[in-house]
Amino acid sequence: MESNEQFDAIIVGGGLAGLAAAYTMASRGLEVLLLERGEYCGSKNVTGGRIYVNPIREMFPELWRKAPLERFIAYEEVCIMDKERSITIRYDGSELKQQPYQSYSILRGKFDKWLANQAENNGAMLITGMRVDDLIIENGKVVGVWAGGDELRANVVIACDGVLSFIAQKAGLNKLPEPKNYAVGFKEIINLDRQVLEDRFNLEGDEGAARLYMGDVTKGKFGGGFLYTNKDSLSLGIVVGIDALTHQEPTINAPELLDIFKQRPEIARLIKGGNTVEYSAHVIPEGGLKAMGKLYGDGILVAGDAAGFSMNIGVTVRGMEYAMASGYYAAQAVIMAKEKNDFTQAGLSIYESLLKNSFVMKDFINFKESLEVLEYPQLFRHYPELIGNIMKDLYEVPAGPKTRLWPTIKKHLSISQMWNMVNLSRRLMKI
Repeated sequence: MESNEQFDAIIVGGGLAGLAAAYTMASRGLEVLLLERGEYCGSKNVTGGRIYVNPIREMFPELWRKAPLERFIAYEEVCIMDKERSITIRYDGSELKQQPYQSYSILRGKFDKWLANQAENNGAMLITGMRVDDLIIENGKVVGVWAGGDELRANVVIACDGVLSFIAQKAGLNKLPEPKNYAVGFKEIINLDRQVLEDRFNLEGDEGAARLYMGDVTKGKFGGGFLYTNKDSLSLGIVVGIDALTHQEPTINAPELLDIFKQRPEIARLIKGGNTVEYSAHVIPEGGLKAMGKLYGDGILVAGDAAGFSMNIGVTVRGMEYAMASGYYAAQAVIMAKEKNDFTQAGLSIYESLLKNSFVMKDFINFKESLEVLEYPQLFRHYPELIGNIMKDLYEVPAGPKTRLWPTIKKHLSISQMWNMVNLSRRLMKI
């Protein structure tokens, strides 16, 4: 590659944010270079495997008909686990089965590779197996990158290099990382015969199920488990807060949590006969709005996980649509900046305005307290046990007469217990 070549934009990182930015800019005729450290786009991704399409459907209207999606999510499930029992709730809403479908399970290795091809078809240049070593900064402005011994220059560099972004750090845009704002995720892809999978989850055709786990799955630590049904495989994993993992008892090596999880009878019967074909681990941003750094500077923008666009609000865990949307808006900002020939901090500030007027920042503002609310040990320790004990007594049929239902429940609800529940309700009202 000619070292004196000037691009409109250089994108560092070939995940969803980087690919969405490349796809969008290339479709408008911009000269775009994307550099991906992995062997191929999607080779290093660990995301659980679900994308919510509704918020970004109109940004990429031509993609969804052809995209290699797995199953549309027709059933929303939550499993609360105690040490010896569990309760699973399955929501079966008719709206989940109506087109256009709200969300899908996806395999990122397959999806990202496909999206990379779409970006290349639009005219973007993608180079994989390429590590970016440093930014080129002149007079306080980012003007390119050093990669593979080459000096590559561009009007704008877009940092999409994931959580703890090296590029955003070099540009002085990100905040100092705090353990409480990050989690670590472990995931396996487990192959199963398609018919066996559909029988076990009571699915028909391309229907899919998404199940979240809380409680003993993380041994009472902040975090949870997830399971997504693909066409002929399961995405199964655990996410646990780094701060909880390192400071809360009992101490346990994170990979052991997934092994123990798989041995639970509730999980073992679901994966029986399956073959693990992929294992991965990754750090995940969960700090939300309060942990975000600056999103733009002179000659640079930050998108996707690098910007902290991942959110856990308990009933849903989201990130992929935020990544694609932030990549799209970063691309729009570059397009506008090129029209004005202004790639300064002021010229690129439109990126933040676009995000604030979109679902992205509105969501992060609405749920800015979610991390503090969910970091409540009783949610992961005490309440799963309490609910399990209540259900055990409600369904128990003794040799003698059975106690009436209300006294059965009431014996578990002391004054202090009910006061704790009031306090929990007040916390939950913040989200």
